Amino acid sequence: LGSFLPEITLKSNKEVDVEVALLAKEKGVVLFLVPKADTPGCTNQACGFRDIYAEFTSAEYDVYCISADPPAAQSKWQEKKSLPYSLLSDPERKLISALGANDKGKTKRSHFVFARAEE
Repeated sequence: LGSFLPEITLKSNKEVDVEVALLAKEKGVVLFLVPKADTPGCTNQACGFRDIYAEFTSAEYDVYCISADPPAAQSKWQEKKSLPYSLLSDPERKLISALGANDKGKTKRSHFVFARAEE
């Protein structure tokens, strides 16, 4: 992908459309991908990002968790584990595939860091 995010629109866990290509417009962005919300391994990963979230925001980075789960499942998980960042739903695996993390219909646990887009 180089330094640009693809032109894809995903729903947030709050059912709001998010244009992925614009995420790194004003700040850097960390995207981490989980296979399934509210499972033990994914919860460990999500809580790890939760626990150092302030370090990302102080460095002017936004954090997003991406999975193929529906927004309702993501919202429930976010509340249950006090996750401070947005979760993005990618049921068609468009962004997951663009990032090379789609493995035969399953999401590879991974993370990506994008610097703020240069003008």
